[in-house]
Amino acid sequence: MKIIKSCAVAVFAAVASGGAHAAEAEKASVSWVFNDIVAPAEQAAYEAAIKSFNKCLGQHGSKFGWIAYTHETGDTYKYSYVAGNLSWADIDTMRATTKDCQSTWRNEGNAHLKSETSNFLVVQPELSRMPNVKDGQPALLNVTYFTLKGTYGSDDAFTDGLKKITAGAEKTKWNGHYIVYKVRAGDKGAPDYILVSPYKNFAEYGAGFNPPVWKMLEAANGKADADAVRKQINDAIEDVSSHVNGYSAELTYTPAK
Repeated sequence: MKIIKSCAVAVFAAVASGGAHAAEAEKASVSWVFNDIVAPAEQAAYEAAIKSFNKCLGQHGSKFGWIAYTHETGDTYKYSYVAGNLSWADIDTMRATTKDCQSTWRNEGNAHLKSETSNFLVVQPELSRMPNVKDGQPALLNVTYFTLKGTYGSDDAFTDGLKKITAGAEKTKWNGHYIVYKVRAGDKGAPDYILVSPYKNFAEYGAGFNPPVWKMLEAANGKADADAVRKQINDAIEDVSSHVNGYSAELTYTPAK
């Protein structure tokens, strides 16, 4: 887990480009996510190495926590770690303060990895309907990946459609909550956007939003408008997939207060 070079993770955040980078640099809006794939026979040793790495972080007084997730659906031999609500300057500091634990991970963890990917997520508040922080750490996250078409205007069409959904949710006081992130530096094959929805348990996940998103938008603005937004978003998407992550307290690193 090259995670050691930069450390790891917290719950989710997003991205911009060009002139926006300087303005965004001081905002605590970035998450660094690592996804590890481990062979079944290596899981016990891998998890022991994660715990050893976390212990090292604690011994060196690292102030940057990460939240660990196991994949409950999709590739169930995948683990995700999120260090979040950071500024870009925080990431520089995190890399420096976790340097002492690099050898721990290299000696104990790297051998158990099949592969690892990482990327930055920058939260898009105008596209999101933020969960209530009083609800605490959710047990489950439904994570949806969106890859957009490479055609001109796809990004604008997609984000404009999400803004309309969020406005409709606020208008109707909908019970659905979600965070949208734009992916940065994900390399080839990474999605363009990630949408994360929290759930307390599988019973709540199975029940879904009430009403469903398109019925909510229909109630807010009428069927014709809801159908137009649905088509606008669908026409901008090249691919979409989703999976469920479960919170792992034993693999999470929480800094001492």
